[in-house]
Amino acid sequence: QPESEVFEITDFTTASEWERFISKIEEVLNDWKLIGISSGKPLEKGVYTTGAWEEKSDEISFADFKFSITHHYLVQEPSDKDGKEELVEDALPLPMQDLLCMNNDFPPRAHCLVRWYGLREFVVIAPAANNDAVLSESKCNLLLSSVSIALGNTGCQVPLFVQIHHKWRRMYVGECQGPGVRTDFEMVHLRKVPNQYTHLSGLLDIFKSKIGCPLTPLPPVSMAIRLTYVLQDWQQYFWPQQPPDIDALVGGEVGGLEFGKLPLGACEDPISELHLATTWPHLTEGIIVENDVYSQAPQWSVRVRKADNPQCLLGDFLTEFFKLCRRKESTDEILGRPAFEEEGKEVADITHALSKLTEPAPVPIHKLSVTNMVHSAKKKIRKHRGVDESPLNNEVLNTILLFLFPDAADKLGDGLESRANTSAGNSPPPENEDYNLFSQFKSAPSDSLTYKLALCLCMINFYHGGVKGVAHLWQEFVLEMRYRWENNYLIPGLANGPPDLRCCLLHQKLQMLNCCIERKKARDEGKRGSMSDRSPGGTSGDAGKGADHSGDNPDKEKEVGKSWESWSDSEEEYFECLSDTEDLKGNGQENGKKGGAKEGNKEPVNLKPEGRLHPHGKLTLLHPGEPLYIPITQEPAPMTEDLLEEQSEVLAKLGTSAEGAHLRARMQSACLLSDMESFKAANPGCCLEDFVRWYSPRDYIEEEVVDEKGNIVIKGELSARMKIPSNMWVEAWETAKPVPARRQKRLFDDTREAEKVLHYLAVQKPADLARHLLPCIIHAAVLKVKEEEALEDICSVKKIIKQIISHSSKVLRFPSPEDKKLEEIIAQIMSVEAIIARARSLKAKFGVEKCENEEEKEDLQRFVNCLLEQPEVSVVGAGRGPAGSIIHKLFVNAQRVSAVPPLDEDLRRSGPAEERRPNTGGVADFPPPTGREVILRTTVPRPAPYSKPLPQRMYSVLTKEDFRLAGAFSADTTFF
Repeated sequence: QPESEVFEITDFTTASEWERFISKIEEVLNDWKLIGISSGKPLEKGVYTTGAWEEKSDEISFADFKFSITHHYLVQEPSDKDGKEELVEDALPLPMQDLLCMNNDFPPRAHCLVRWYGLREFVVIAPAANNDAVLSESKCNLLLSSVSIALGNTGCQVPLFVQIHHKWRRMYVGECQGPGVRTDFEMVHLRKVPNQYTHLSGLLDIFKSKIGCPLTPLPPVSMAIRLTYVLQDWQQYFWPQQPPDIDALVGGEVGGLEFGKLPLGACEDPISELHLATTWPHLTEGIIVENDVYSQAPQWSVRVRKADNPQCLLGDFLTEFFKLCRRKESTDEILGRPAFEEEGKEVADITHALSKLTEPAPVPIHKLSVTNMVHSAKKKIRKHRGVDESPLNNEVLNTILLFLFPDAADKLGDGLESRANTSAGNSPPPENEDYNLFSQFKSAPSDSLTYKLALCLCMINFYHGGVKGVAHLWQEFVLEMRYRWENNYLIPGLANGPPDLRCCLLHQKLQMLNCCIERKKARDEGKRGSMSDRSPGGTSGDAGKGADHSGDNPDKEKEVGKSWESWSDSEEEYFECLSDTEDLKGNGQENGKKGGAKEGNKEPVNLKPEGRLHPHGKLTLLHPGEPLYIPITQEPAPMTEDLLEEQSEVLAKLGTSAEGAHLRARMQSACLLSDMESFKAANPGCCLEDFVRWYSPRDYIEEEVVDEKGNIVIKGELSARMKIPSNMWVEAWETAKPVPARRQKRLFDDTREAEKVLHYLAVQKPADLARHLLPCIIHAAVLKVKEEEALEDICSVKKIIKQIISHSSKVLRFPSPEDKKLEEIIAQIMSVEAIIARARSLKAKFGVEKCENEEEKEDLQRFVNCLLEQPEVSVVGAGRGPAGSIIHKLFVNAQRVSAVPPLDEDLRRSGPAEERRPNTGGVADFPPPTGREVILRTTVPRPAPYSKPLPQRMYSVLTKEDFRLAGAFSADTTFF
């Protein structure tokens, strides 16, 4: 197509890849507003450590090779504009001024270029991928040229560095440009140190030759020197923390660990090294002699090297317990075949027992003691497992069971009554912030059975057979729960009342079981009372039995009770409930009196009041005008959160249709119907208005009206919602029959609910158990670190603990928190434990507790706290201060220990006396320095004698395996 060819223009000025790369650099510098004169205040002392450093990054590419470009800078307040304008004419760029500044030499925590060159801001171009590297010299030069051109084009005065060679070598070359001046940043990095450069004179020679100053008397070179000594052997301090042993707990307390408490502390010294840096901040050449006088340095600073991931007891407990959450096996799989897989004979016995239960004749069932029950259970377990295979030995197991069930200790002495009484007594919970953590963590109160169980399982998992020990203890625990249900023993360590939905589900289930036991116990005691009423004379032999339960009306007279059978007309409809005991102990007997007193009233035949609690006091019935009696009602069924969820799902599934809504209302009004029936039984001749006045006073509206005679009378009527046609309340009232609570169908079937709970407990795998109890363990761990922190008083730890609490309350509220989030919480707790262990280690090493002078003790305590929280701490008074003298002693002791030749005692004795005497005179106080750092600075004209005097700087570091020189050499470019 010839037309299109006409419009094709070939542009021979197209930019090359290199030019594009340079323009990209310029673009980024423009975006970051790094163009033009850099301004800032003179640097204050220590600002590199205390100030905030920030960085921003971008990505640029040279052809298809990607680079990252990063701007590192110290955040500073903007300086005065006026001052800047005066200095514009002749001022050196700010980075060149920073090269000579002595206020921030050897910053403890900073980018390596900050340490080497003392810069407050710079830009680094480095290969984007970690494994990429610019290795060839030509590529290095190309990059350096690009940087130089970009700086020249933009007028940027911020130094620009290029990272070359492999990343681990930290090799940089760079440039800084100003008006008529340029600084080149160069570097040397060697594995082995050339001999001539191990001394100061060698370094000075390099520096002077690099400057190549044309002036004959060279201006003096200023020096800053730092020597670092490392102390690794704490020979005089053995680490005191020993892991506790649970076997010894049977006899008492060992290693600071008790039942119901988690351990805390490191198993090894969490401080591995102490680094002492001695610094001469400002010396001039010619006055330095390298010898032992270095230890008299005017400035000392110390940093401690923390052991990497020190093994800490609390952290180990938590991580091991958390590992349980990932196990898949069931309890039966862990312990071998199902523990209660009965033999044929025993199965026959059970069927025989079941058939006996259906026979009309009363069957005497003997009650086992706890010891018999547990013994027979163990016998059955061991039948399949072998006698010695039980993961927990008897002694440990019995100690734990007594710790969990302290009331069991009374079972042999005082028998059933005392055991029941002690278990029922639950002390009111203490109201403090730490105690109430359970509601934030959805765990369990710290004095509850669930909490204690969590701690015991955690301990057994760590010390005794791991998951097998956990499965064994859990099996024993479930056995104990069933035994208590069957024998009406309340479970200790649980708050009274319905399940507390603020706690974990397992705790709610145990509370539910306690509710069932309470109802069953009350019912059985009621039965016992009625059985004793059936004496030949027809009077009650034990009329006063259980008088403590008739707390509603203590003045009631104990009269002849009704026989148990006469309480129900139909055996099929008969269900007992908690109110039986109250009826037995007063109400049933009272009915006779009250019924007799009312015979004169005109009431329907056969309607005697039943199930009365006490008169209301203020209200009377509207029509007969009799006093209104409050009835004995059934308590609503307690529910755990999973049952509530099930119920709400069922109700939601009924839909929004009229039939569904009606059915839903019927289900929800079971409790209302029961209360109406009790009310009708207690108040014969009553009407719905009477019930509403007692049950829901707001739905009965009273107003004053004037009657025909002119008198003011109070007239009342039902509220509007009660008058709606086919109202639920009206329907329920019409269907309700006068039936006292004791003869109604039970709202709460305790037998069924208890069996459901016991089944739920029996099928829990160790992993499920660990998931349920993990909030309790985290709760316990937080309480432990709070308690230990209070002794140490470390500010940073207080902050972290607050973070842990707020983080945990968010994570643990959900039914199944993510593993990753739980791991984060555990890691935070472990970090706190490590800090506390380090604080204790440093306190021991610096003898804080032994110090008798109060003022010195406070100084040392402050020093130790600073060591924990700061990267490097200055020693007040250097080697002459209290901390300095202790550090000096530590080094001297370590030197003496290392000076003793490691020979056997026999060899030492066999040599002559002169040879045996240790060479104490030749032992220096300090070992050879591990690292030497030197900063050389001067201001000279380069490259000609008439050039502008400019700052020159060289940093050198010399360690055992590393030698680095980092030089910044400035030159006047006006005529060159």
